[in-house]
Amino acid sequence: MTEAETGAGGTGRATSAGTGGDVTGGTARGAHAGRRDFMRKVFLASGATAVATMGGAGAWSALADDSTGTADASASPVPSGAPSGGPGGGAGGPGNQTITEDFFGLTTDGERIDDLFTIHSTGVRTAPVITAANAFLAGLSDTQRTSTQFTVHSTEWRLWSNVDSYGRQGVSLADLTDAQKALGTALLKSALSADGLETAENIRRINQAAGEAIGNTTAFNEDAYYWTLMGTPSADEPWGFQFDGHHLVINYFVLGDQVVMSPCFWGSEPTSMAIDGETVTVCHEEVTASLAFVNSLTADQRSVAIASATKTNESMKAGAFADNTVQAYEGLRANALNAAQKRKLLAVVEAFTGRAKADAAKVRLAEVRAHLADTYVTWAGGTADDSAFYIRVHSPVVWVEVDCQGPGPLAGAYGAAQGDGPTQKHVHSVIRTPNGNDYGKELIRQHYLTSPHHR
Repeated sequence: MTEAETGAGGTGRATSAGTGGDVTGGTARGAHAGRRDFMRKVFLASGATAVATMGGAGAWSALADDSTGTADASASPVPSGAPSGGPGGGAGGPGNQTITEDFFGLTTDGERIDDLFTIHSTGVRTAPVITAANAFLAGLSDTQRTSTQFTVHSTEWRLWSNVDSYGRQGVSLADLTDAQKALGTALLKSALSADGLETAENIRRINQAAGEAIGNTTAFNEDAYYWTLMGTPSADEPWGFQFDGHHLVINYFVLGDQVVMSPCFWGSEPTSMAIDGETVTVCHEEVTASLAFVNSLTADQRSVAIASATKTNESMKAGAFADNTVQAYEGLRANALNAAQKRKLLAVVEAFTGRAKADAAKVRLAEVRAHLADTYVTWAGGTADDSAFYIRVHSPVVWVEVDCQGPGPLAGAYGAAQGDGPTQKHVHSVIRTPNGNDYGKELIRQHYLTSPHHR
């Protein structure tokens, strides 16, 4: 969704009918009680189909709700139908942003490819993240902790948005003391690379500076970013955290030494700004890598990859509230690329994966590389260094979008106006894991099916 609207492989496949099983998480601020009640009705109604997918009595415990304990086994099943997640993730203002379906994940045709993701050892060091997360929780007051911590199955995972005015749950940076903020920064530092941490901090810095430039730091500032933790930080049970605010959303899931860092949303308006005597720039890596790739293509390859030489103000298809987007592969298949072009395509993905710690980034990129022959890339817009463009990289295991948007509510900070055409000064980008493993959900499902203590 654009901020302008706010006014401020395998053969085994699973179909979308009878999916899901996330139940709303629960004890957050009272202002969100109505939304939680609505979501509880939706997901309790589909509880029976969720159990059919997850299997057995252990699956019922997997549907535990933050406030009510377990899903109601007597609830009448309501088939979820084919996932419909619309382009960009919904219509209308932030008040209309919600989810009304069980989680299914991004697919090409409404069916998931099975056996893409397994529980296995990766060698990723997750102990520092566990330690930092426990320290962060311990540093919160009881009230803050109650508002921040949800079960690992909570739909709170999915209730994120890049829109500034969206009503978030959890504890915001504005609610924290300096000491508590430092513990949160330490958690991000334990999960992200130096580039990832710098990108997150600079997105917040630009949000503050741009808010000052237009005289609206109530809506646009560096502290309107919220923490939530799902589950209990553990070496062998699934858990994770979310850091959520304007132009910055990090979902980070952990199971043993496996990490799933998606969906992640990175964006900014503007993408470069003078702050305290220095030029602060974000989203440059993905823009530069994308242009380098498209300009490496031959004329024949471009004719397949470039769907349109023009670009609309918003092209993103799988942003917030679009977990179940159905999108067929489009554009140029990577098996038509030479070795140098393949490296440039991987560099687009690496701009995102490289924001995780090096060991987690290496595992993720190897997963993407293993499916490179089944990766497709499509493009819209110009190809000059300063052109506005849209690129989508799509395979069975990764989905990346980089979208140069039209000016939004911070247009005045860089001399633009809403209604002007798309620009590299306003970028939205996202990385996802198709076929059901955003938020680590496929790993959670397998964990509860195969762990003896959950049967």
